[in-house]
Amino acid sequence: MIEKFYRRMIDGLPSAVIVADGNLKAVFANEKFRQLFPSAKRRGSLGSFFCCAEDTARCGSSGCSRDCTAREAFEDCIYSGTDVQRRVYLKVKTAEGTRDVSFSLDVKPLGDNMYMGVIDDAYELEIARELATAKNIQQRLLPAGNWAAGHSYSYMYIPCREIGGDLPDVYSIGDSAFGMIADVSGKGISAGMLSAFVKAAYDKTEFSPAQAIRSLCLKFNELNLDERHYVTVAAVRIDGDSITYSMAGHNVPILFKTAGGITRMTLNSPPVSNWFENPTYFEDTLAYSRGDILVLLTDGVTESRNSRGEMFGSERAIKTLSVSRTADEFIKNLQRNLKEFCGGKFDDDITAIAFDLGQDKLNSAKRRGA
Repeated sequence: MIEKFYRRMIDGLPSAVIVADGNLKAVFANEKFRQLFPSAKRRGSLGSFFCCAEDTARCGSSGCSRDCTAREAFEDCIYSGTDVQRRVYLKVKTAEGTRDVSFSLDVKPLGDNMYMGVIDDAYELEIARELATAKNIQQRLLPAGNWAAGHSYSYMYIPCREIGGDLPDVYSIGDSAFGMIADVSGKGISAGMLSAFVKAAYDKTEFSPAQAIRSLCLKFNELNLDERHYVTVAAVRIDGDSITYSMAGHNVPILFKTAGGITRMTLNSPPVSNWFENPTYFEDTLAYSRGDILVLLTDGVTESRNSRGEMFGSERAIKTLSVSRTADEFIKNLQRNLKEFCGGKFDDDITAIAFDLGQDKLNSAKRRGA
């Protein structure tokens, strides 16, 4: 009866509320709480209600329980018999994976050995949840496969925040493979929204990389953003024996020749922006040989810095490429070298695409296993 009374009393409250007994067993959470923690159990430990990423079956006896600020708040309220407020820091499980959350928890004694925890800043949790959802959506915008019109490819995408402003894309039109890599100014939510715009606005029916970039620029100008917002782009079309490429203020693509040597595709035009009324974007064509590797990078790769302030630079990227037999091996080596160089911490989004040119699936698999 007592539990039913509390349930009716708090279920309609606008704040997120959880009720636990004197043994620190959660007995009820209202609808608002379940919106913030949709995987919460109906009854059980505090950890299972808060969707704790640790072993919830051992909640209260595991090593992490000693440092659990949510548990500490309830314990202090039980022992003192007075209101207790704590800043809670938890690692929780969500449908999108594990994430860190922080919120203010106000625990009050209700009587009858019951204690009510109220999350005062649920808005922050809602923002965190929305960010996790946005991150999941952005991940779904990334290339889904590893094969395009006779060329295997591999890529990496490491956002420095929950949501990134880089965009890698690979697709096919007939017998031609296309690669596009974009880098939006800024970081975080606004950059992520702008990269989603680029994904939607970039014309995948256009055969000419230069015309596709120009079309993107015209659509970008319709947004009427200020001059602080811009997008750098590198776009390539890979045909049977040639690469047609165009750029808009972006790092130059790199072609590693199996016969030896590196070719930098030095052709450039201004970024996609409103800086110019009628910008012109150029394109050029370069021959390749079977087995060459084509690489597109964002400046997050070349401008990553270590603890001494040194940049990773294009030369380290080229050195990594020169000792890699395949596109997939290059991406793995590059990711490992960047993490070692920067200590695993990045100040910008890290994105790269690499193509094995002219490799059928059987030969590409043999090269990986060689």
